[in-house]
Amino acid sequence: MTQGYPSQSPGSPGPESPVHAYGGPAEPSYGGTATGPSYGSAYDALYGLPQQRTTDVTDLADVPAAAEPDPQPTAPEEPAAPAKAGKPGGRDRYLDLLRSLALVRVVVYHLFGWAWLTVLFPSMGVMFALAGSLMARSLNRPALSVIRGRVRRLLPPLWAFSAVALAMMFAGGWNPTDNPDGSTWGIVELFNYIVPVGAPPFPWSLGSKSGLLENTWAVQAAGVLWYLRAYLWFVVASPLLLWAFRRLPWVTLVAPLALTAIVGTGVVKIPGETGNAVTDFAVYGGCWVLGFAHQEGLLKQIPRYVAVSVAGLVMAFGLWWASGHQGPDGWDLNDIPLAQATWSFGFVVILLQYSPSWQELPGRLARWDKLVTLSNNRAVTIYLWHNLLIISTVPIIDLAYSLPFMENARATAALDSSYMLWMFALVWPLIGLAIVAFGWVEDIAAKRSPRLWPNGAKKGRQKERQKGRQRARR
Repeated sequence: MTQGYPSQSPGSPGPESPVHAYGGPAEPSYGGTATGPSYGSAYDALYGLPQQRTTDVTDLADVPAAAEPDPQPTAPEEPAAPAKAGKPGGRDRYLDLLRSLALVRVVVYHLFGWAWLTVLFPSMGVMFALAGSLMARSLNRPALSVIRGRVRRLLPPLWAFSAVALAMMFAGGWNPTDNPDGSTWGIVELFNYIVPVGAPPFPWSLGSKSGLLENTWAVQAAGVLWYLRAYLWFVVASPLLLWAFRRLPWVTLVAPLALTAIVGTGVVKIPGETGNAVTDFAVYGGCWVLGFAHQEGLLKQIPRYVAVSVAGLVMAFGLWWASGHQGPDGWDLNDIPLAQATWSFGFVVILLQYSPSWQELPGRLARWDKLVTLSNNRAVTIYLWHNLLIISTVPIIDLAYSLPFMENARATAALDSSYMLWMFALVWPLIGLAIVAFGWVEDIAAKRSPRLWPNGAKKGRQKERQKGRQRARR
């Protein structure tokens, strides 16, 4: 019995099609199409695996390492947390915790596609804000060297992913020159798998629904690359953005929201992937600049009650706008650019206003210290591979249908009804395997010695030994 993994109906992705290269199922790029849930005979409706599009990289995602400060952090893949303005340097475990929560939320959203998660925790806005804070701190050094370091740390993990993904696509018979929109630039666009300056090409359908992987697996796997493109744009633009912020801070903070109101609401329409890239830049630009404000200490100069009150009003506007401009998935903010921009902006203001700047995770949170450290050290790996790993759980779980006791209709129905829970349980060990298999590339890119499982355990033991020696001296 083959369970077809949730897929998206691709339609015809023309240059102005709402479902574009970075808009995956269930989370199509602003106004895309989506379909409902299904796993072969287990469900009746087709469930699209959402892509965290302008949707929500940490990403990327940013990636610092908890117990191992890194002199040159990067956003979706940098191990080293920003130090607050006026505070001593070192890792900020509160920001590390936010980064880890954002990554977990991305995985859960891409698996279940729950629209309310985009309201509960706008993870991409959080990750871009943390990346902006790190970038502002690093720009105390020459801008060109900072950009070069960020790009150097971003590309090798992308190359490892691209090598595997492209090999699978070509093995499946994909010809990049056969584009449904009639474009002849397929070969040239493959360059985006090397340097993500634009949209990488991939087949909307490859193989069959009864194959080992569902026929839209390439869309699901490559759809996450929008985050790396957006991150790269922000990195290159950061010297100019930071210069503008230091001279006109409030104008620079508000400008991305104003731009979103223009390009994200249809007032001005920019066709194709250029429009998608500009919209992403506008939607998350406010969060990136908020990272500057956090690092430069501007947010701390504002009374907390004022900042929280204004942030609440901005968020309320976002929800109000979303209520009247819902996309195919209802309250999914990834389909509503202006709502996503304003909600994420206000949410990030509150998170950064209450930032406690922990040197260590307090109380019961301390039990998660190793996982927080690991996820921060391997954020790029987790982000790049998680969608392909979610898809890979399907053929593994389908093996259970061949077991002798599964001939019982009740047993089959039980597996059908719990299929997504099994996917959720299985994807985490697969992510662990990906960390071991590919995570060390992040260390090579950062000019560190390769590590298979950098969860800070060794440093933790060193700290305990130091504390023991201090107690013995007393």
